[in-house]
Amino acid sequence: MNRTIKIASLIAAATLAAGPVRAADQGAGMPGEWLTQYASARTLGLGNAYVATANDPFGILWNPAGLSGMEQNELHFETARLFDDTAIHGLGFAVPGSWLPSFGLTILTLRSGEFEKTNELNDALGTFSEGETAYLFTVSRAFSPRLAVGANLKVIQQTVEEFSAGGFGADLGATYEVIPGLKIGASIANLGGPNLKLRDTEEPWPTAIRGGAALQVLGGRGLIALQVDQSDGLGARFHGGGEYKIQNAFALRAGFDQTRATGGLSYQFAPQYTIDYGVADHPLGMTHRLGMSWKFGGFFASSSADPQVFSPTGEHAVTRISLNSRTKSEPESWTVEILSKSDEVVRRFGGKGQPPSHLQWDGKDETGLPLPDGVYRFNLVVRDQSARVLESHTRTIEISTTGPQGTVPVVETP
Repeated sequence: MNRTIKIASLIAAATLAAGPVRAADQGAGMPGEWLTQYASARTLGLGNAYVATANDPFGILWNPAGLSGMEQNELHFETARLFDDTAIHGLGFAVPGSWLPSFGLTILTLRSGEFEKTNELNDALGTFSEGETAYLFTVSRAFSPRLAVGANLKVIQQTVEEFSAGGFGADLGATYEVIPGLKIGASIANLGGPNLKLRDTEEPWPTAIRGGAALQVLGGRGLIALQVDQSDGLGARFHGGGEYKIQNAFALRAGFDQTRATGGLSYQFAPQYTIDYGVADHPLGMTHRLGMSWKFGGFFASSSADPQVFSPTGEHAVTRISLNSRTKSEPESWTVEILSKSDEVVRRFGGKGQPPSHLQWDGKDETGLPLPDGVYRFNLVVRDQSARVLESHTRTIEISTTGPQGTVPVVETP
């Protein structure tokens, strides 16, 4: 077989799968780079600066300790179709823990397109493809609300033509909240392997070290992240990015990966479902990522009103606001704030411990005066004894005392 064509093809497949990496970078196409440099949709939008956040099932690729920062169980799917028919797909599932550790399972597959196979005389001998699969089992433990550590055990399988190889490796990571809103993180990937041997030569995956910080700004609606990586072959790489929630359901991202621009967005089209999109510049063109997640159970706060439209002077004189929450440690306090269109708090409820199953609102403000007709917003905030805060999705209530408006047609009879 023409070894030059084969090696070049495999390097191309691994480099393209890794994301916005320079094709001319020294060490591009290093063993395992497709996984070490893999970018999910959200991470790509942040410029791959994710080691201090990493709070989703795919975050374990940057820092396995990030699972302890999750609140709800999450099932996450990612897909990307790259250049030359190379495709990468991933599925991750994670369960956050309280007195038990957090657990996760992530599966990633890389499949190249068909490459031409020739002999020494350049005669065509058909085609071949390259495929790799990674299984990562994650455990993370929060020793306090500020400090968490985690580890990945990964199983790698690689196939090229009729040759195949497998190996094991491990990753370690930690996160620490320096002050409220500022978190630092560090991780070491590929400890003790994997070492894959397709034919005669064993190829060890190089160790990669990451460190960075993430700062929440603008009352938690914004995030700024910075990160530096160091690995054999690629050397030091710098990453940075930002995220801003324009609305509770919509966020924009922008970042840089070394010298490449990245961006993305997310849209939460239901309380449980979110779509993420990431895009990055690349020497061969733009690369794209698409992800979808489903969150359920776990630790949460929820609230809803019934009826959503009521009239203090009509048949439905009050609305019933249902409350529910599950915290990682014992609940300390809870609050429900009702806000006007101008973001003014017109009514506040609260207390110690677990919130009640429901409360009633009669459409009056703190002084007992009736409020004007209009749409109001509310949500539930629960704080536990470890200073963790859970916040429900914002809901709306409408006060309407005038009733439905319209005209009644008059039909004349002969």
